[in-house]
Amino acid sequence: MTTPTPVVELVCAGFAYEDGPAVLSGVSFAVREGRAVALLGRNGGGKTTLLRLLSGGLRPGEGTLLLDGEEVAYDRKGLTRLRTSVQLVVQDPDDQLFAASVAQDVSFGPMNLGLPEEEVRLRVAEALEALDITALADRPTHLLSYGQRKRAAIAGAVAMRPRVLIMDEPTAGLDPHGQERLLETLERLRAAGTTVVMATHDVDLALRWADEAAVLSPAGLRTGPAADLLAEDALLDAARLRRPWAVSVGRLLRTQGLLPEGTPAPRTAEDLDLLLDRVG
Repeated sequence: MTTPTPVVELVCAGFAYEDGPAVLSGVSFAVREGRAVALLGRNGGGKTTLLRLLSGGLRPGEGTLLLDGEEVAYDRKGLTRLRTSVQLVVQDPDDQLFAASVAQDVSFGPMNLGLPEEEVRLRVAEALEALDITALADRPTHLLSYGQRKRAAIAGAVAMRPRVLIMDEPTAGLDPHGQERLLETLERLRAAGTTVVMATHDVDLALRWADEAAVLSPAGLRTGPAADLLAEDALLDAARLRRPWAVSVGRLLRTQGLLPEGTPAPRTAEDLDLLLDRVG
């Protein structure tokens, strides 16, 4: 069976900031349609740089960025083409929000595409509804809570109707309830056809949420099924990541004969409760 062409792909990409050492070198990273991808790695390891390369905010010093298999041109036409398919939400919403009200901020991207006013209004309404912040449409952005600002920033990206939504530490600074609401929102976006890439330090969240993991370490970038990659102790150590609790629980259950070999380990507390109910 032919493997579908990735929506967006970095091929042998490298990048160094001015007068600094290489942050990334020889990195290849493909984002395929319909996936949930968690990007993990140590602080300063290049996760944010990688996200900005994928979204066109930075240009590789070496290597290539492809969109639907075609090389991206770093001119106005090429970047507009890229950003109608790929949108980045940065970690701090205050770096992204700038308009007087939520609705004005969310409308900025679609307006810049030159869309008719009616289409802009439709996209804004859809994005606000998707993020469950319709009631905040006229609220000044500076009066929003931190969690509300996060959702407003994501809504601005969603209004562009991207095929790939890239987020840098989207759950950082959110309380547990806020994290759950955000994950529910991401599930709705995925159900509607949006591919999601999330950089996170939270290995438990990554294992619970992601289909695929991409782990940055000094040895380079490793990608694969989240459940497999996040069970590799040597890789986690190299990336300065701790072992997910679910991996430890799965190993304990197997040593106690409660989880047959080849049976997937529980990835959430709910999975664990169901398993214990069955064996109890």
